[in-house]
Amino acid sequence: MNLSIDIARKILEASKQRARELRSPVSIAIVDAGGHLVLFERMMSPYGWATGNISIAKACTAVMFNQSTDAVAQWGSGIPGFASSMAEMSQGKFIMAAGGWPIRIGGATIGGIGVSGGNAPGRDDEIARAGLGALEAAAPPIPAQPAQSALPVGSAQQQQHSRPYMQPSPVYPSMPASTMPSTPLSPSGFQSPSLVPSSNSSDSYPEESVSTHYLTPEQQQEDNSMNDQANVQLNENRSGGQQ
Repeated sequence: MNLSIDIARKILEASKQRARELRSPVSIAIVDAGGHLVLFERMMSPYGWATGNISIAKACTAVMFNQSTDAVAQWGSGIPGFASSMAEMSQGKFIMAAGGWPIRIGGATIGGIGVSGGNAPGRDDEIARAGLGALEAAAPPIPAQPAQSALPVGSAQQQQHSRPYMQPSPVYPSMPASTMPSTPLSPSGFQSPSLVPSSNSSDSYPEESVSTHYLTPEQQQEDNSMNDQANVQLNENRSGGQQ
């Protein structure tokens, strides 16, 4: 958006009205975003000719740095040679003194206003801000946003919007408890030998008793007879039953 002559006139008239209330005739300059003069008035003409150039320099400085000239003076005064270098580079359209402000509409800088010649400290700045106040009052109101329905307390959606940066904690399955009996350690860090089960212990591996069994003569004869019958049967099977 460009600075139109109608907007510049509205700002100028509001600044002049405030200057009359303060009984402080000043020079008012309004420039566009490129620092070109759009509107100018010197209220104390034909006197105060120096205030005209100063007001133009204030308006250009406000546009150049996109901030008030008072703010530029606060940080620029600590830089050696800054003011003289900028004044020479801009051909005299730079000054570090209060009374210059950028003109913004919708957040965009479209120009600047500069006031010079106030008869008391702070008068230039006050008159310039009065012009900007008229522009803000004439701006269209911002449409109200529709009210959002209230969420029930404790709902998942409410918790999500209240802390969107929080992530749910992962749930890991619990490990089963160990069934192995814990063995105490000795002061040196090793298991105590007296508590370690031994493989040679009779308590760990019980052995069966071993005994010798003797056959009676009748049992030996019966065993021999059974062996003979088995041998005869084996021979018959081999010969195919032939004698």
